[in-house]
Amino acid sequence: MDRRLAAVMLADVVGYSRLMSEDETGTLIRLNACRRDLIDPTIAQFRGRIIKLMGDGTLVEFANVVDAVECAAAIQRTLATRDLESANIQRIGINLADIIVEGDDLYGDGANIAARLGSLAEPGGICISGTGFDHAVHKAGVGFESLGEMQLRNIADPVRVYRVVLDPVAAGRIVSRSRQLSIPVLAVGLAALLLAAAIAVALFIHPGPVLPKRPSVAIIPFANLSIDPQEAYFADGITEDLSTDLTKLSAVDVIARNSVFKYKDKNATPKDIGHDLGINFIVEGSVRRTGDQIRISAQLINAASGNLLLADKYDRKMADVFAIQNEVVTAIIAALGIKPTLAETQVLARLPTANLEAYD
Repeated sequence: MDRRLAAVMLADVVGYSRLMSEDETGTLIRLNACRRDLIDPTIAQFRGRIIKLMGDGTLVEFANVVDAVECAAAIQRTLATRDLESANIQRIGINLADIIVEGDDLYGDGANIAARLGSLAEPGGICISGTGFDHAVHKAGVGFESLGEMQLRNIADPVRVYRVVLDPVAAGRIVSRSRQLSIPVLAVGLAALLLAAAIAVALFIHPGPVLPKRPSVAIIPFANLSIDPQEAYFADGITEDLSTDLTKLSAVDVIARNSVFKYKDKNATPKDIGHDLGINFIVEGSVRRTGDQIRISAQLINAASGNLLLADKYDRKMADVFAIQNEVVTAIIAALGIKPTLAETQVLARLPTANLEAYD
């Protein structure tokens, strides 16, 4: 394995799933034409290396972040001037990170962060991490707007996020989000304060859902961090297994699968999820499978405060998948302060099958 510092760019199409459901053939024709005529040549112009194509996504490695930013800006500026169908509207995320290169593929959180940044970008826009910004500011022909620190899904530490400003007038500048307040803005602010006060009174008179006294948990669908997006079924299966195991405990309430799957791939906050479902704990995480190796990351979060009560990673061979699940459940039980009965412990220890192929 080769480890090196690289700029990672991930571009995908806005609303791709909807477009495919409406017109599969037409969407693919337009996407392939966009890649052939614009995206691929521009990447080559800025010395990028296409790692892989993932449906609508294009994962690219650059030797430096300035080339990555200039490439992304050239793509978005050209698309903005063309009379293109909506299937070609791109959003792009860029991150500078230490990556592991094995053969023609790359691994590490660098690509995952780039993907999360892309999901934050507006249609036709670009978002870049703070590490990338530090190296590209005043060097690339674009401006930047700070969006502050953000907690990206399944990324342990907060990430500084910047929006790339494509207007040539802003080149080399850092655009502040703060603006001098005008009279209309002050009026809107006053109206917002009055509305907030009204909501506070309403909540005082009609409070939100009463949280249960004993632990209640929602298992949010685990993210698929495998290179192959088709591995998503495996992450969903791990999620359902953990939910099923916890339901075997009489001292904890577990939210039904159908109620939590609406949060899959969503950036809902723990507080919002807790309020919506009337629960006080959230379990979320990710699954990555490469060959016969598997990594499961799991976090237990207090929904009200957002505090992490548990955060662990489990790296094993696929043959140990049941042992990993048992460790995750045991860790969650301990963090919640639950003491299972002897019968419950025996039930949790039972394997669903000894045949991994059947399980898969």
